[in-house]
This record gives sequence, structure tokens and C-alpha cells, in this order.
Amino acid sequence: MITIVDYGVGNLGSIRNMLRKIGAACEISADAERLAAADKLILPGVGAFDAGMASLNASGLAPALHEAVSQRKVPVLGICLGMQLMTRGSEEGSLPGLGWIDARTVRFTPGANQKLKVPHMGWNVVDACKSSRLLHGAEPEERFYFVHSFYVRCDRPDDVLLRARHGDTFDAAFERDNVMGVQFHPEKSHKFGLRLLGNFAKAA
Repeated sequence: MITIVDYGVGNLGSIRNMLRKIGAACEISADAERLAAADKLILPGVGAFDAGMASLNASGLAPALHEAVSQRKVPVLGICLGMQLMTRGSEEGSLPGLGWIDARTVRFTPGANQKLKVPHMGWNVVDACKSSRLLHGAEPEERFYFVHSFYVRCDRPDDVLLRARHGDTFDAAFERDNVMGVQFHPEKSHKFGLRLLGNFAKAA
């Protein structure tokens, strides 16, 4: 069973529909006990970093997530803001993040000679940096749908799973042990997103 974390900041229905499409058992829950006992977790999210962390803290879900992810080593997939919340913190706000990955969330800053649109919005090709259970069966040029003004910058290169380019190259996904995050929206990425979510559902 995949439990989608409901903390008031996310595209929950679309993620559930995609999981159901691939036949994965799933539920949406805001119950701390269910999250702490989950088999797998998806942490979605849209919006501002501090608002997301404030909601997790105020709802009492953060300790349950720490118990599942840090102590029981439950596989967790962060999506968009959910990925960013897994870092130490963000240039967008002042609250500390969950700290599950050695990384910080930073703003796209166009160079003097760059005509860079922010937010980064639309389809983009990603490049794999290492092999992963999430990428099983991937095509040579996987494409995903992005909507974001901030991105995760990993401290450790071996944590980076996918990179993409928007002006400069940026970290588009990470994976370390049971902690996985993607900056794009697999629930909006058609067959590419279906395959990635399917791989997450099948992963031990």
C-alpha cells in the first residue's frame, strides 16, 4: 500500500488516479499513525516551502514521517515541493526542512546574458546520472513536466539521479537509499510518469 501524505498542499487526486491506473494499491491520509505505519510514502506538494513545512509541523505529521522514513527506512518519493521539503532548507523561506538528504533548495537566478523564464514551466528532457529502480525501462530521452521557480542542489554528486537543463544544468531528481525525490510532476507526465510511478510501486 502506498500512502499519499495529505498535509493540505498537493495535487493528491491526480497522483492517486495515476497509481490506480497502474493497479497500485494506494490511499490518501492525514493520519499520523497511518503514515508512521505505511509501507511506502509519497510526499507531494505545490506552493511555498515555509507554507509546506508549517503545515507538516502544525498537523503533527512531521514526527510520523521521520519515524517511517528515518527509523523504519520506508521508501518515500517526494514530488515537486515534496522533494524540496526533504532538504535542509530553502532560499524561499526560513524554516528548516525535513533534512533527509544533504541538499538545499535554491532559486533559479538567470545570468546577465541569459533570457531565462522563471518559473521553469513545461516539458523537459532529463539525463540519468546513475542506474536506479525508478528508471527501469526508461527510454533514451525521458521527458517530464516541470513547474517550479526553485530547485534542489545536492551536496553529494552521488545522490543525484537525474539532471535537466534550464539555462544551466540543475538536479531534477535524487535518490539515496530509501529517499527519492523528483522536481517534476510524474502525475502530469503521461507514459513517462506512469513508468516512474510504476517502478516506485514495484520497488522493494
